[in-house]
Amino acid sequence: MKVVMIRHGKTPGNLVKQYIGRTDQPLAEEGIDELKRIASSEEFKQALRPEKVEQIYVTPLKRTQETAEILFPCAKQTVINDLREMDFGIFEEKNYKDLENSKEYAAWLETHCESKVPDGEDKASFSKRSCDAFLDCLKECGDRPVYFLVHGGTIMSVMEAFAETRQEYYKWYAENGHGYVAEWDGTVLSHIQAV
Repeated sequence: MKVVMIRHGKTPGNLVKQYIGRTDQPLAEEGIDELKRIASSEEFKQALRPEKVEQIYVTPLKRTQETAEILFPCAKQTVINDLREMDFGIFEEKNYKDLENSKEYAAWLETHCESKVPDGEDKASFSKRSCDAFLDCLKECGDRPVYFLVHGGTIMSVMEAFAETRQEYYKWYAENGHGYVAEWDGTVLSHIQAV
């Protein structure tokens, strides 16, 4: 089964390197322009055949839905709540400069960003939520190709858990508007290509 996972386009918060998890930001103008360039590229059209995509899984957050409208305009969007980005709690809409004097932020960094964010989530719980939702979507689709338009953290969680080529979470980082195409054999993602 073919699996495609694409990260949403840039939001205003992405442009200034903020932690944007539960915050429901729309796409930035720069993000929209970038996605339109991607959508019109021959490479994208050849790799993903967007006109043939009938269904795409998105999250409740505007940035994934708006991106899906641009990249896969013919696809019916199915909202899956548990595919949403990690909740960054008190770090939401702040960047590393804003947080440089925060004791809570320093403590979180010391755990390699795996501990629970105050008023937010921890990495293990977030990753389990993302992976469980991913598997549920695959079951629903049978043998059909499965398309996801989600968040960077969601993609990293799924790839860390299921990629045949084992790499840690952050090695699976995808730029906005990009992601991975892979084959799912029921247990692992193989033949992985960046798109």
